[in-house]
Amino acid sequence: MPEKMKDKCTVRLERLEECGHELTRPEAAYLRDEIYELRIKCQSVNYRILYFFHGRQIVVLSHGVTKQRPDVPQKEIDKAIERKKEFVKSPSKHTFEE
Repeated sequence: MPEKMKDKCTVRLERLEECGHELTRPEAAYLRDEIYELRIKCQSVNYRILYFFHGRQIVVLSHGVTKQRPDVPQKEIDKAIERKKEFVKSPSKHTFEE
């Protein structure tokens, strides 16, 4: 991933940390079934980081995709939904701690 893109992702993640549920378009959007997307554009490429909330204070990042059509592919949303189900079963198993 180009350095400029990494920087844009970091800024967007910081905004998500700062705003949480209040972050909306153009930075983030609700997709469906409690799955959201962070929206990042670098040059002509659209990147999306899919995520969900665990309670009011925790954001869980599912995965990122490069978007090449108008909508995020349903299979990518389905993947995030499955990851959310797995996380809910055992949050500690899927949590990174420094």
